Amino acid sequence: MGKYKDYRPNVAAIVLSPDYPDRHVFMIARRKGMRKGWQFPQGGIDADETPREALLRELKEEIGTDEVEIIAEYPEWISYDFPKASRNPRRYPFKGQRQKYFLVRLKEEAQIDLNAFEAPEFEEYRYVEMDELFRRITFFKRRVYRQVIDYFVKKGLL
Repeated sequence: MGKYKDYRPNVAAIVLSPDYPDRHVFMIARRKGMRKGWQFPQGGIDADETPREALLRELKEEIGTDEVEIIAEYPEWISYDFPKASRNPRRYPFKGQRQKYFLVRLKEEAQIDLNAFEAPEFEEYRYVEMDELFRRITFFKRRVYRQVIDYFVKKGLL
């Protein structure tokens, strides 16, 4: 294990617009201060939380709303490593993240507010088609995103 803990338990939300299922557009957000830091909302699971509870809390914290309909859950936990160049065991002691993915649809009344909490994690968001999604997403998350998206496509949900 060395100087890092292995993988941080985490949830991630593939957020679809309220137009789903008529349109399949994905909400992605750009991390504050990172020009190419586009990703899905995600965050850690607290010790006393289930993944679904963490999902709703993280959505509220990161995009200002938990007004979503959960469509499906990826059946497995999936891991990725942080890029070696960005690892700092004093600042963040994990090698990567172990995630549970959820496919969710924003409800019509949902209002996204990236500044809902004191320390916003994102500074911009947009809705994108699938081809643009994979061009924008930060490089080290693309393999995981492809695996999860392909699963939901195969299940007929996307």
